[in-house]
Amino acid sequence: MVSPSGERLAELKAFDETKTGVKGLVDAGVTTIPSIFIHNFDESPPSKTKTTTISVPTIDFAGFETDPERRADTVKQVQDAIQTWGFFQVVNHGIPLSVLEDMLDGVRRFFEQDDDVKKGYYSRDYSGTNLKYNCNFDLFSGKSTSWRDSFSCFMAPTPPQPEDLPTVCREILMEYSNEVMKLGKAIFELFSEALGLKPSYLNDIQCTEGLQVIGHYYPACPQPELTMGTPQHADNDFLTILLQDHIGGLQVLHDGEWFDVPPTPGALVVNVGDLVQLITNDKFKSVEQRVLANTEGPRISVASFFTTGMQPTDKVYGPIKELLSDSNPATYRETTVKDFTTFFLNEGLDGTSTLQHYML
Repeated sequence: MVSPSGERLAELKAFDETKTGVKGLVDAGVTTIPSIFIHNFDESPPSKTKTTTISVPTIDFAGFETDPERRADTVKQVQDAIQTWGFFQVVNHGIPLSVLEDMLDGVRRFFEQDDDVKKGYYSRDYSGTNLKYNCNFDLFSGKSTSWRDSFSCFMAPTPPQPEDLPTVCREILMEYSNEVMKLGKAIFELFSEALGLKPSYLNDIQCTEGLQVIGHYYPACPQPELTMGTPQHADNDFLTILLQDHIGGLQVLHDGEWFDVPPTPGALVVNVGDLVQLITNDKFKSVEQRVLANTEGPRISVASFFTTGMQPTDKVYGPIKELLSDSNPATYRETTVKDFTTFFLNEGLDGTSTLQHYML
C-alpha cells in the first residue's frame, strides 16, 4: 500500500469530496489532467510498453452443451487458451446481443445521469451489498490515480432489493447478471473438465457463489499519454467475464509484451483470476492486463467478477488436493475470499501480484 504525501493526500481528498469523479473534470472542461492522474511510466521497462495487435484466442460455444464431440473440442480449446494466454474471447455464448447492448447503455445512463442523483451512491465502504459508485477503489492506496469512474454491485449470493438499484439500470442489471451467472457456471464446468476433474467440481466448491458486477466509465482524456484507464493488474477473483464497447483499449501481457484485445461485436472476454491460479496450483494462471486512456471516450465496459469479495464467509480455499502430488506440492497457503480481497484492496493496483503474499 502506498501512503500518499501530504500535498498529494490533500489533492486526493479534495477530488474525492466532489463525488463527481473523472467525468466531473471532463464536464468542467479540463484541458490538462490534474497531477494526481499522472503515471510514472519510467518504472516500466521498454519491453512492457510495446503494443502489438495479433489474433487473440476466440472460442465458439455453439452446441457444446448438447454435442459430446463439440464439448470435448471446446474443453481442449479452453485449456489451450487458458494455459497459453490466461484468457480468451467467447462467441455464441447464449447471451442475446440486445442484452449486451442494453447493459452497456445502462452503465452509460448511470454515469450520465444528474450528479445530485449519482452522488447518492458515492461510497468507499465495500462491506455491504448495495451498489456503490466512486473513482478508483484504490484512490488513497494506489501509486497513481487512473482515468475512470466505476460502480460496483454484488448480485449474488444475496442480491440487493430491486428498489435499492438505480432506476436507470435496474432491470438490465438484474437480467444481465442472471445471464452471466448461467454462462459462468458453464465455463467453470469446462474448466473442471480441462483440469481432469468432474464437470461440477468448481461449481460444487462454490466458485460461482458470488457475483460482483462492475460498470466502468472511461471519459475522453485530454492527455492520455500521461495516465492510464486502468493500470497493470491481475483480477482478484476466480473468473472475470468482460463486456466491452467498440472503443477498445484493453491490453493483456503475454511473453513480456502488451497485446491489444480488439473489441469483437457480440463477444465476451473471459479471463482467469488469481483465486483460480491459487486453487489450481498454477495449472491455470491469471493474466496481467491494463486499459489505456483514450481521446474518443467515453469507453464503457462491464466486468463480472465471480467472487464473494468482502462478504462474510468461512469457506477456505487452497490448492485442490486432486491436482497435487509429490512432484507438484502446494505452492500457496489457504485463505478465505474475504481475506484475499481485503489484502488486494489495501494494496491497490500497484503492479504486484496478490498471490506473492500467499506463496508458501
